[in-house]
Amino acid sequence: MTADIIEKFIDTKADREEPISIFFKQRNTITGIFIRHKDYEELKSKNFWRIVSGTHLEEWKRTRDVNLARLFSGNDFSKLK
Repeated sequence: MTADIIEKFIDTKADREEPISIFFKQRNTITGIFIRHKDYEELKSKNFWRIVSGTHLEEWKRTRDVNLARLFSGNDFSKLK
């Protein structure tokens, strides 16, 4: 997926920190939230995204620790739901 398509989709969900199902071309689906860290614009320009997976959501909401997030390439996404 392109960065523009991904950004358009998450703009409505990210502000509310609503979990999103992320389907990949060659790996299992994950549920998580996209986070905006200080390098968000730079990563977005390269189609990379910081995502906190469902297993770490409670801790993320409590601590806002960016180390709980992982980087994913938007090129590997097949669908967002």
